Amino acid sequence: MPHFNAQWAMDKFWEDSLTEVATYAVEQTVGNKPQQFDCTILTVKEEFSMEYNVKSTDHKRKDLFPVIKVNQLYSLPTASLPRHCLTSLFFRRDQPVPLYKLTTSAQDGEGATFKAITDDGLQYVEAYNSSQNQPGVGQRQMRHDILFEEALPYTLRTLRFGRKPAFGATICAAQPLDSCHAPVYYTAQIRVADGLVADTPEPAWRVVVALADKKENVYWFAKKYPNVMLRQNTWDGRRMTLKEVQRAAY
Repeated sequence: MPHFNAQWAMDKFWEDSLTEVATYAVEQTVGNKPQQFDCTILTVKEEFSMEYNVKSTDHKRKDLFPVIKVNQLYSLPTASLPRHCLTSLFFRRDQPVPLYKLTTSAQDGEGATFKAITDDGLQYVEAYNSSQNQPGVGQRQMRHDILFEEALPYTLRTLRFGRKPAFGATICAAQPLDSCHAPVYYTAQIRVADGLVADTPEPAWRVVVALADKKENVYWFAKKYPNVMLRQNTWDGRRMTLKEVQRAAY
């Protein structure tokens, strides 16, 4: 995609063996009740094994290739027990736009739900196992020419912001982590502009993602590399604001 910088993750910034730890204050309505909690996003370079398609600690293997891993972790307050959520997204380091692999899980008093999405080269394949009775356990094929809404806090960091692009893209809608419904695709419009000074504590790019009528997400990214996400407002009422970001050993 010409509007993204394919070399964005090749910067030496990611080669210090440290993890970017960004903590956000989140406001979200859960069960008609406003809730506040923290979400942590971890971003780090790792070495994957081609054979096993997972991180390898054997650095002598001949089939290693670098990826960027993005972990999104939070505990969602609910009426009974909290719901613990983790989404792990993986991107080839030299291909920051197409998703390479995704795993996500949610655990609460009702049970555990797990989903995994992998790229077989022709399409995405999703395997799912739900604690709820719909749809249960199974596997499905997904379109290949798509972006994932869950991945936008990372994918949009790689935009060629200075060109202020405006373009269309097919985006697969984010799902509640405790459900495994069939994918929904949006014919979205993405546009970049300078952020207002009053919106963020530092100069930022403002990215509007118009998914559909009355469904608009807005993201603010720092103008300074590595373009960390400073804020996010989504159409369903979720608000995320960066509290702190640091690089740490994990």
